[in-house]
Amino acid sequence: MALRRAAGAAPATSLMIIVTGGVVRLTGSGLGCDGWPRCSEAGFAATPELGVHGAIEFSNRVLSGVVCVAVGWLIVVARLQSRPVPELTRWAWAQFWIVVLNAVVGGLTVWARLSPYLVTAHFLAAVLFLTTTTVVWHKARLLDRPARPLSAPAGRLPVALIASVAVLVVAGTIVTGTGPHAGDSSDVPRMPFNWTAMTWLHGAAAALSLGLAVALWLRTRREPGSAAHLRTTLFLAVLLAQGLVGLTQIVTDLAEAVIVAHLLGSALVWVGVVRVLLDARPPAAAEREPAPLADART
Repeated sequence: MALRRAAGAAPATSLMIIVTGGVVRLTGSGLGCDGWPRCSEAGFAATPELGVHGAIEFSNRVLSGVVCVAVGWLIVVARLQSRPVPELTRWAWAQFWIVVLNAVVGGLTVWARLSPYLVTAHFLAAVLFLTTTTVVWHKARLLDRPARPLSAPAGRLPVALIASVAVLVVAGTIVTGTGPHAGDSSDVPRMPFNWTAMTWLHGAAAALSLGLAVALWLRTRREPGSAAHLRTTLFLAVLLAQGLVGLTQIVTDLAEAVIVAHLLGSALVWVGVVRVLLDARPPAAAEREPAPLADART
């Protein structure tokens, strides 16, 4: 039980850090703290002189500390299981090093005065962290459940789907990097691409992802009630909702609140497609054996 709770805390905090990072950018608070790791020459914390932008940026940095606590909790709990779960321990340590990586990239982003390329790298590192937390959460939930039955093969559709969604996410970061929200002032240079063309590319990737998701849904429908079919159904619902939010962005001329919703949606879409891959792939031999039960005391 404790392992599942610790595994669930990490994806929750990773979603929070992605959303609050978007709030930092949309409120123009990217340089609210003008240094790193210190917020300013006065110290690590924001001072009243830095105003609301300093408070927003510092709050995001504090949340990064919460993420570290969640990852540390997971590492400790995974190591203290009466029956070791080395795979989850390795994934937990991977989360730790990705957090370190993202902190370094975040610092470089501040030093480079919000270079759109580093802002993109900062977001993609956060998505990488979200990937590991999703995998651990998924695997932890399977530990005390019966072994999964063999599923009908879905072919390469799950891999093709996650590849197309990866292109969708990366294209979205390029749309952001060429768009008007620079994270601070309008003086911050943008990526030298055509925003309209990048938006169409992003839309094409979304259409491809939708087509592959529908194809996978039709394939997994052969097993009504299976984990793969239910997961694909949920993913389709999230993807369609995300598309609706994306269209709303255009209609509302990139309203900040809608952009935040779209950013959260992008994270949920990624979580969904990772879980689709985990449920739709053929189970390994080890997963067909009864899983070890975690100590009830932990």
